Parts: sequence; C-alpha cells; structure tokens
Amino acid sequence: MNLFETFKQLHQGESPLLLANIWDVNSAKIFETSGYKAIGVSSQAVSDAFGYEDGENLPFEVLLQLAKRVAEVVSIPFSVDMEGGYSRTIDGIIKNIDHLHDAGVVGINLEDTVPGAARQFKPVAEFQKILSAVADHISRNNLQVFVNIRTDGFLLGMPNALADTLSRIRSYENAGADGIFVPCIVNSGDISEVVNATRLPVNVMCMSALPGFDELASLGVKRISMGPFLFNKANEHIGNMAKAIITDKNFSSILS
Repeated sequence: MNLFETFKQLHQGESPLLLANIWDVNSAKIFETSGYKAIGVSSQAVSDAFGYEDGENLPFEVLLQLAKRVAEVVSIPFSVDMEGGYSRTIDGIIKNIDHLHDAGVVGINLEDTVPGAARQFKPVAEFQKILSAVADHISRNNLQVFVNIRTDGFLLGMPNALADTLSRIRSYENAGADGIFVPCIVNSGDISEVVNATRLPVNVMCMSALPGFDELASLGVKRISMGPFLFNKANEHIGNMAKAIITDKNFSSILS
C-alpha cells in the first residue's frame, strides 16, 4: 500500500487513529520515531510557531514549503489543515489542494467556517458546492487526497450545535467528504449521535472533558486529533525552563 491507501485504512480500524499534530519538521520526526502512525498540521500551532495569528494569516507558501519538507523526511502519512482553503474561490482552493498533493500530502482538512474577526459559518449550500467541486476535481484527476471536513458548531458553542452538526454532516457526506471532524464535541451521547448519523469516519479533538480513547473507540470514533495542545504545553515547559535559568543563575534546569 502507498501512503494514501495506508491513511485511508487507518480510518477503518477497530481502534481510532491517533493523529499527532505537528508544527515543524522536527516535531514531525519526533512523532514518527515515537510510534505514531500518521501526522497532521495543527493550523494554530504552526501559525504560532511562525509568529502569525491563526486564521489563514500564515502565508500559504510557508505552509506549502513546510509540507514539502515534512513529506521529504518522514515515511508515514501526512495531512495538512488548510483551514478555509486559503482562498475564497473554488478555483483557488482547488489550486492549493493540487500544490499540497504534489508536495506529497495525502490528506487535508477543510473548515465550513470563514476565519476573521469573528468566525462565520458558510451557508450549507455554499459549502456543499465547494466540497462537491473539490471532490469532483480529486476524482477526475485521480488525486490521492483524503478530504476531512471540519464543522464548527461545537467549537463556536452554538446552542443548537448537535442538530446543526447532524444536518451539515449529511450534506457533506453527500457532497463527497471522506471524513467528518467535529472539534470540541465531548459528550458521549452527542458523539454517539454524530457517529451514527454518517457512514464516514468521525474525528474528534483533544479536550479536557473528552472521554478516554477506549470509550471513544466503543462509541465508534475513528480518528482522534491532539490539536495545538501538545505544542502549547511544550512551549509552556520551555518558558518555565528559560525563567529558571535566570532565577537559578545556572543551567541546571536544562542539563538535569
């Protein structure tokens, strides 16, 4: 199997795929040597690492160069978070997908919201049109790209998050999505309803109230992402050690 076929298969196992979210080439290599089966860019983590605010402020060319280098140095499947596609036109989104595919990326995330001062949902029909065009382009050109669609009702704290999510994922499944990503969903009953509402593999994300991996497996979840949280914790640890050097007036904090 090639990397794309391996990535697809990892979404069909009895145990969910634990996706390690990277922010640079070194983190990609660390996750691979630690035994992770696949990696994916965290848009927030990589934006922070390069000094940009999340929300497509990182130049796409920087993201593409990172993708090229990661694909060169790791031998496990690699997915990239494209946020809203780094374009507001269908042609622009498709062009960006082509660039990532040519770089060796085997999966992408696309969001049904538009970043900005206040994140806004795209109308279902509008996003369905975008997704249908993307799926058709991938099919007609025999591109090997797994399209994971993120829907943000729970992330935005909508009062009708579950109902909206269930409605949207049916539309996205019909439009050609390969997977569904519901960040910030944590309630077991909600997760079960989402899983049972689609034949597509469902992806959840690290949250403090998220059930453990065994329970998520029993609920039918097929992919678990860590988001930016390991990146945040690693940088918190680095900050504490940096302060300790000044306080201790020696390097014991980084040598022990």
